[in-house]
Amino acid sequence: MLDATRTEPHALPPGAAARGEAAFFDVDNTLMRGASLFHVARKMYQRKAFTLRFAMGLAWKQLRFIMRGETMTDVDSVRDAALAFAIGIAHEDILALGEEVYDEMIASKIWPGARALAEQHLSSHRQVWLVTGTPVEVAGVIASRLGLTGALGTVGEVADGLYTGRLVGDFLHGPAKAAAVLELAERENLELTRCWAYSDSYNDIPLLTAVGHPVAINPDARLRRHARANNWPVYDFRSGRRAATFGLQAATVAGSVYGLWRGFSRFRSR
Repeated sequence: MLDATRTEPHALPPGAAARGEAAFFDVDNTLMRGASLFHVARKMYQRKAFTLRFAMGLAWKQLRFIMRGETMTDVDSVRDAALAFAIGIAHEDILALGEEVYDEMIASKIWPGARALAEQHLSSHRQVWLVTGTPVEVAGVIASRLGLTGALGTVGEVADGLYTGRLVGDFLHGPAKAAAVLELAERENLELTRCWAYSDSYNDIPLLTAVGHPVAINPDARLRRHARANNWPVYDFRSGRRAATFGLQAATVAGSVYGLWRGFSRFRSR
């Protein structure tokens, strides 16, 4: 559903290169339904990396995120827990896990409309980057599988091939996303006034206001109000919006929780 029509990506003549132009996509609830880190956690749970209680907590946060958007409390909580559980995990394992998570869980949750927007930019010879708090290893897999230019993600410190539980730089969220894009723009000779940015979250206002063409996708309530007040385009790919999607999304998360419970029950019985 399109609430506004201004600044849709304009096509260039065949063979023309959009020098200095790029599009930046948030991942969670923008490019895909739900939170990518939740699916990483599901896969890690399947490998018995942490407890059912922790997995259930992530499932509850996933449901709240899908229905109302992200909150800084949940973001900080998931970040801290993920860093704690990452200590001692091999970097190579996370790279392989990213491939599995994409194939088994993320590929089917990519919004067709968001993917079409990314492909429209690519066909116009613009760079297309993911900008996300998701670990850069997973974000890189998503970008590669979709044929995008690259990904900016959260970088975990690695020593002797193992994660230390510390970050390299900032957690890529809020103002940190805008800072990362500014750095990338300087490196790639991008003119941000001629670039696009897409997000679902009010927390990404710094990123959205850093470019000339900000666009809200599946926005939370605050971003929707801000977008309308500033005449930004708003795309909503959630069929039926609030009422119709509640049952589907709740059932999806409930199914995940039930699957975790069944797995735990079978494990206990053995």
